[in-house]
Amino acid sequence: MTPFTLSFSFAALFILTTVNALGSAATTAVTYGTATVCGVVAGETNHHIQCYQNGKLVPLTLPNVSFQAISGGRSFFCGIRSGGYSLHCWDTNEQNTSFCPKRLFHSDTVQLTDVTVGDAQVCAREVQSGVVRCWRGNGGVVFPSPGEGLRFGSITSGCGFSCGVLRENGKVLCWGDEGANGNGNGGEIQRKFENLGMSSLVAGVSHVCGLTLNGVLVCNGNNGSGQLGGGDFGSAMEFSGFALGADFTCGIRRNNGFVVCWGGFDSDVVKGVSFESIVAGLDFVCGLTTRNLSVLCWGPGWGVKLHLPNEVPLGMVLPGPCVEGGCGSCGTYPDSDVLCHGSGSICYSCQTQVPLAVPLLPQSPQVPIQESYSSGEGKDLRELLAFFIVGSVGAFAGLCTIFYLLWIGGRRFLRTKVDNSVQPTSSESDAYVDIVPMPNFGSNGTTFRSFSSKRQSSGRLRRHRSASSSKHVDRTESFSLCELAIATSNFSVENKIGAGSFGSVYKGKLADGREVAIKRGDTSTKKKKFQEKEIAFDSELALLSRLHHKHLVRLIGFCEENDERLLVYEYMSNGSLYDHLHDKNNIEKSSSILNSWKMRIKIALDAARGIEYIHNYAVPPIIHRDIKSSNILLDSNWNARVSDFGLSLIWPETEQELMSTKAVGTVGYIDPEYYVLNVLTTKSDVYGLGVVMLELLTGKRAVFKTEEGSSPIGVVEYTGPKIASGELWSVLDYRVGQPEVNEVESIEIMAYTAMHCVNLEGKERPDMTDIVANLERALAFIEGSPGSLSIASFSAPLE
Repeated sequence: MTPFTLSFSFAALFILTTVNALGSAATTAVTYGTATVCGVVAGETNHHIQCYQNGKLVPLTLPNVSFQAISGGRSFFCGIRSGGYSLHCWDTNEQNTSFCPKRLFHSDTVQLTDVTVGDAQVCAREVQSGVVRCWRGNGGVVFPSPGEGLRFGSITSGCGFSCGVLRENGKVLCWGDEGANGNGNGGEIQRKFENLGMSSLVAGVSHVCGLTLNGVLVCNGNNGSGQLGGGDFGSAMEFSGFALGADFTCGIRRNNGFVVCWGGFDSDVVKGVSFESIVAGLDFVCGLTTRNLSVLCWGPGWGVKLHLPNEVPLGMVLPGPCVEGGCGSCGTYPDSDVLCHGSGSICYSCQTQVPLAVPLLPQSPQVPIQESYSSGEGKDLRELLAFFIVGSVGAFAGLCTIFYLLWIGGRRFLRTKVDNSVQPTSSESDAYVDIVPMPNFGSNGTTFRSFSSKRQSSGRLRRHRSASSSKHVDRTESFSLCELAIATSNFSVENKIGAGSFGSVYKGKLADGREVAIKRGDTSTKKKKFQEKEIAFDSELALLSRLHHKHLVRLIGFCEENDERLLVYEYMSNGSLYDHLHDKNNIEKSSSILNSWKMRIKIALDAARGIEYIHNYAVPPIIHRDIKSSNILLDSNWNARVSDFGLSLIWPETEQELMSTKAVGTVGYIDPEYYVLNVLTTKSDVYGLGVVMLELLTGKRAVFKTEEGSSPIGVVEYTGPKIASGELWSVLDYRVGQPEVNEVESIEIMAYTAMHCVNLEGKERPDMTDIVANLERALAFIEGSPGSLSIASFSAPLE
């Protein structure tokens, strides 16, 4: 490899850019002829597409199919299914109650990516080969493909033409027989890019913009309204995304996510709003906001009075496709596991990283790159430049490593007794957390939203460079009391679904259609009650806004008005574990989904994983202090999630024990050692989980009466002697039925694990990691793969 080739490849590595606009693949799309906007929905099992047109949501007839990217044109849009093996299109002109799909492509072996829709054509690129395939076209004529011998790294489509960047050399190639509204064609645009190496490209109606391999923005084509700009766009890598319409160009500034437009379009109406991506129609733009991943549209073609921005009720939209496997060095989007619902991760493109300081030689965007290096003197300069870059990178990396280690050592040395930070771990794929300073709560009215807005102006690059970011804080929404009162029919009794550590819980439906659970603090005017409410509110808000795991209930937002304190969570549609086990309406039901040993073991495992996360992957660890079946909630997919952190405490990692001034918890679940001796450790949560496992095994409450009029007895005291004497089968919940052959070993493992968890002495109880390992093994026995997991040391029967 020559020095020039090395420097060429090195620059390209850090400047690859994904751009979203008319005719480019994204997770949002617009069809400008019918003013329709669609998005790939986040946070659900299936990443389905949802569309909005003429003031209402229009369902698609593929509601349970996941898609990775979509793109829109004049009156239809297309999407590639997750995995890339199928391509579907929907006509948005149809006057039906739902859009019906037409499949353009399907293969069992060939994967597609980069779906681009122009005015009437559809093109997509094969992942492995880079070959581009095209379909449709005006008047029923199939749009031509560029040829099997060409390999593309990216493609985009305008009106009547498509263009792509060749893998081999970054050259631009355009194809298509039609001009763009008669004002030009792909061939003319291609000639203007002929001598430039490009890393990305995006098309509008009759003009194209892109970034060179050095990160310089270049636009060519029709300039009737000044949409090509003046050529002075600041430093290299100024923009992270683009959207091109009929007579305008818009870009997202990399440093703050703000949108700036030139040509015939006004971007002042969204001044101060940060965006993840933007897409364009002929005369309107839609963007995905950083604040809460909602879609905002504006412009004369959108039809809103005064062209003001209008939030489209699509809910939360994915900021990028969910992909299986790791994300490499460019980083993983925070909350990926929640947004993708456990089915992959959202990866940052490498353009979101700060480029290395590659010196840019003075040249006009129209000057061929080769001409700048045409002499022998230029060759020497290239070699010096290449070696300078490589040497600088090595020195820079070494210095960064030294400073990082010094910083870590100093931070640990100076750490106070209680550290309110949380750091990510590479060994826990379910968890994404933040290292952020905590805002002040109380009378000054500081909220998470106002706090995060102060960080946005300088924090966007930091968020892109690391999974540890303020993203979580950004997506902790601030609600008004009026909004939440409307959502719950003024906190009606009919909407009350339970109670938490500091108040009642109501089911609600927000204005954008999201179903939520709203916890309202006790409205008592007594000073003591208010202080307790304030402490519980602060605890949950401070902890849950930073803790993100698929087995913890997710906090969506909060309300803090006068004496009112409310927390808004994602709604758990299947209620609490307690209700399924002990509610009178469920006691005699034999058809409940929980009446299988496999499901009960899975619920115990889910809860254990959530607790393991707060014990082992939060720094310092967090002790829940109120683990019980009513605090284990079940989502729509019957996944168990730990909830209610109002009593939780941060545990200093420098101490073996935490002496609490007052033992708190729930009768039947509270750790006896903690209650009697006032000694709190993570083993107190282990005890609570042990009681929950015994509830799952026996169907008994934590404290119950064996017969009418008898004294209450704890499930621990009831089952312990029987399990120890080999009478496990006599205490199992009759509603589930006798275990099958493959279930016997699993139930024994869970039973003996539970009994070790409820040992009187905390030091005799297992750690959460061992509990998770044992329950994983128990579940594996039922599923027929017991050898895939090791046996934890305490899984043998009690002596």
